[in-house]
Amino acid sequence: MLDFFTIFSKGGLVLWCFQGVSDSCTGPVNALIRSVLLQERGGNNSFTHEALTLKYKLDNQFELVFVVGFQKILTLTYVDKLIDDVHRLFRDKYRTEIQQQSALSLLNGTFDFRNDFLRLLREAEESSKIRAPTTMKKFEDSEKAKKPARSMIETRGEKPKEKAKNSKKKGAKKEGSDGPLATSKAVPAEKSGLQVGPENGVELSKEELIRRKREEFIQKHGRGMEKSNKSTKSDAPKEKGKKAPRVWELGGSANKEVLDYSTPTTNGTPEAALSEDINLIRGTGPGRQLQDLDCSSSDDEGAAQNSTKPSATKGTLGGMFGMLKGLVGSKSLSREDMESVLDKMRDHLIAKNVAADIAVQLCESVANKLEGKVMGTFSTVTSTVKQALQESLVQILQPQRRVDMLRDIMDAQRRQRPYVVTFCGVNGVGKSTNLAKISFWLLENGFSVLIAACDTFRAGAVEQLRTHTRRLSALHPPEKHAGRTMVQLFEKGYGKDAAGIAMEAIAFARNQGFDVVLVDTAGRMQDNAPLMTALAKLITVNTPDLVLFVGEALVGNEAVDQLVKFNRALADHSMAQTPRLIDGIVLTKFDTIDDKVGAAISMTYITSKPIVFVGTGQTYCDLRSLNAKAVVAALMKA
Repeated sequence: MLDFFTIFSKGGLVLWCFQGVSDSCTGPVNALIRSVLLQERGGNNSFTHEALTLKYKLDNQFELVFVVGFQKILTLTYVDKLIDDVHRLFRDKYRTEIQQQSALSLLNGTFDFRNDFLRLLREAEESSKIRAPTTMKKFEDSEKAKKPARSMIETRGEKPKEKAKNSKKKGAKKEGSDGPLATSKAVPAEKSGLQVGPENGVELSKEELIRRKREEFIQKHGRGMEKSNKSTKSDAPKEKGKKAPRVWELGGSANKEVLDYSTPTTNGTPEAALSEDINLIRGTGPGRQLQDLDCSSSDDEGAAQNSTKPSATKGTLGGMFGMLKGLVGSKSLSREDMESVLDKMRDHLIAKNVAADIAVQLCESVANKLEGKVMGTFSTVTSTVKQALQESLVQILQPQRRVDMLRDIMDAQRRQRPYVVTFCGVNGVGKSTNLAKISFWLLENGFSVLIAACDTFRAGAVEQLRTHTRRLSALHPPEKHAGRTMVQLFEKGYGKDAAGIAMEAIAFARNQGFDVVLVDTAGRMQDNAPLMTALAKLITVNTPDLVLFVGEALVGNEAVDQLVKFNRALADHSMAQTPRLIDGIVLTKFDTIDDKVGAAISMTYITSKPIVFVGTGQTYCDLRSLNAKAVVAALMKA
């Protein structure tokens, strides 16, 4: 049973609607438009909204959208056939009204389509019920009946197809066997009254074959065992006289007191003075304002200059034919026209580190967007598909919600509470380093920061944050801020409950008047259930304002797996009725990938969450904001 079926134009005018239940279809259809159609995620023609499954079809020639909705617990096999039949009949029946391309004509037009729809629905339901009767297969029709009975007899421990080969090999072994062995075998056979021997052409019985193989096995492996015993005996004296390790004179000692460079510190105490060069730590560039990400490299200018040189040597005739090659003319695009171009685009995206499944869905979305669309006279299929793909990629990198941390922090200041940010991610992606970069950016904008060391699992995690805190304090000493301590580290050591430490840090920040609390968590793999449960507990108990997932720009398909399983684990292990999921992404190590920027597309596509920060280096100033057009330009570069 269908809940609804609606037909509307891409301009937003509802042409016709069928209501199967009393509930309104406005909410699900608006969710489909907002989450799929406007976000260029049309690779899959199915969309789930709460308890409903929506399937849709786009008509790009007449700018129409056909949507059908039904309960997701139902398995309706006829929905695809129904939506195709309705699309074909509605387009053919009201072609003249739709082709006028004016909102007034569509509003004044009468689309009496109910009787036709009910007829198509009845036919689709009946066609799904009609099934051909299944007849059982007879033994005479099977492959086994065609084989003779002799070929199906198998000897134990021997494959049927290798009988002839094994008999030949056994005969060859008998011919090449030694004299004493042959005579020893022939004696018991003569007692039993059998004439055995290759000269008579008679094979040995099963018992004789087993006995012969057993003796051959003992002869072969008995010698190997003797050799192994000799080798073990010869190696034993060497182990007794093992050489002692050499002790170097200037090697130093590994005492605990010598290797302990840490100084006992408590929460709130100022750090010692820094002996390192502050300019090297800070880096170059303005730290107060984030710069846009620049994906262009120095090789691009040289490649552009080299590409212009051979173009001057080409003849005008060849250039003319090259320009006219592939022109479409005033015709509508079909799947066959775009297939070869889309295959090349898909391979290009995968080579640029876009996850394989997402590359397929992107190309499928572009195909659905362009299928049936009438092209201009001087338009090529390649340029049209490439332009549509670029528009889709830019739209994907600009998701629905935009995270503005500075505005949210100032709003939290007016409410006299700290703004809490939690960092999570897998091992080794740079959570602590990028937390320090974000701390420096916040300090440059005049906000005080408390860093909560909630990574109580990895050895050296607290010491790493202590080093960052000391460097940040040297860059922003209290003397520059009227004696106010701008950055502090809150830590309780190792082996403690991370959720409890975060709660104490938030309370400490509220009492001491800190503006921002940055919570560093332990790195964990997405399949580690105990650690994912602990992370979900930390987020549920402390309810941070922002949950940032830190991921590498080096990964391809792994980015999808990490984000999907992190969100799923946070939802499964959360104790809240509406679980808190990832709010944004921090993309690290972006300076190591050149133009292979596909991880940004994969992460944004799979979560619909924005990339808030991009890490591009080792210093505190190497933090950028995402520039969607620059990333897409680097992604589409050949």
